[in-house]
Amino acid sequence: MNNIFKLDRNKLGSQRAQKVSTALFVLIAKRRIVSFFTSLVLVLGLAMPATTFADTIAMIGTGSVGSALGPRFASIGHQIVYGSRSPDSEKVMALVEATGNEASATTPAAAVRQADIVVLALPWAVAEEVVIGLGDLSGKIIIDPINPRIIDDEGWADYPTYTSNAERIQILAPNAMVVKAFSTISVDTMIDPTLVDHPITIPLVGNDSEAKEVVAEICEALGFETMDFGPVRYAHILEGLYLLRGNARLYDNYFEWNFPASKRGNFSGRKP
Repeated sequence: MNNIFKLDRNKLGSQRAQKVSTALFVLIAKRRIVSFFTSLVLVLGLAMPATTFADTIAMIGTGSVGSALGPRFASIGHQIVYGSRSPDSEKVMALVEATGNEASATTPAAAVRQADIVVLALPWAVAEEVVIGLGDLSGKIIIDPINPRIIDDEGWADYPTYTSNAERIQILAPNAMVVKAFSTISVDTMIDPTLVDHPITIPLVGNDSEAKEVVAEICEALGFETMDFGPVRYAHILEGLYLLRGNARLYDNYFEWNFPASKRGNFSGRKP
């Protein structure tokens, strides 16, 4: 009997993995088809849109981060569906209008059902509760810009827990592809990266390399550089970069992270 259960569980796991792989393959294929036709347009010398790809992105949350990233994503051709508890409110309707590109607003779960990519633009204290209510996230790319933090009596920011928000989301949505991104920069520079006089690097972590490539493409289209720092278990380090930025402000030091490429090369003899 135990062996039968093991076989059924293995079969179920295989089916889930195949479902996730198929969903991501379809997303990548759509983007490559669009990229091919854009290249053909360029060769023919015809007019082309401002972006070489377009996804439907569910922006879960309409606070400062959602209001910053939504219009910017729309500006490079993506269709934004805001997920809000109050999608018909005056504030949300104004954001939809400002976003343009056929943006819309609905409930969080309904927004996710329409999207290939989900952005969790939420306060960290409610992120897990909201994700649980989003329904099936299998095969979707989840961008996590959230930074859990507590502030002590002197104003210092610190980790509330040493398990990152991205890892918690990946546990809740095991068949989704969680990518930590946009967590190390301020809302101001999300809107306008030219506020600083040097390139801004968006560090990425996640378990799926193709999902990270999709997110990197979005970041770079917005004017940022990107760097891949490995699987999602390193997300707590990226969340710590935000804490360091916050603590530096206590000394009136305001900055954005940049990781310029080194000319050193790989002298260790190990493969990258």
